[in-house]
Amino acid sequence: QVQLVESGGGSVQAGGSLRLSCAASGYTARRYSMGWFRQAPGKEREGVAVIYAGGGVTYYDDAVKGRFTISQDNAKNTLYLQMNSLKPEDTAMDYCAAARLWVAYPPPLSDFNYWGQGTQVTVSS
Repeated sequence: QVQLVESGGGSVQAGGSLRLSCAASGYTARRYSMGWFRQAPGKEREGVAVIYAGGGVTYYDDAVKGRFTISQDNAKNTLYLQMNSLKPEDTAMDYCAAARLWVAYPPPLSDFNYWGQGTQVTVSS
């Protein structure tokens, strides 16, 4: 069974950094498109960053482009999101998600079949 478990969230001041991790089990992550989504209070869930199956194509939301970096460790079946220069607008529940093989561009929520429980990111200023 595919399982995704996020960790690394927390509370930081504006300008700080956090690294989120998503430990995957039950499948080979490299064969899936995997990404990070977030949902702020009162807002719709939105895509933050996605790395497509094969690892050669990535997507970043314009709001995080240049500040966040998505990566994966194939040996550990772990997905990461390095978040630098955090802003209060980044405050949200962040979710790890996976989809079998390819997904549309930009990646729609409906294409992702597996979801983690989420990890809270809070940025104060």
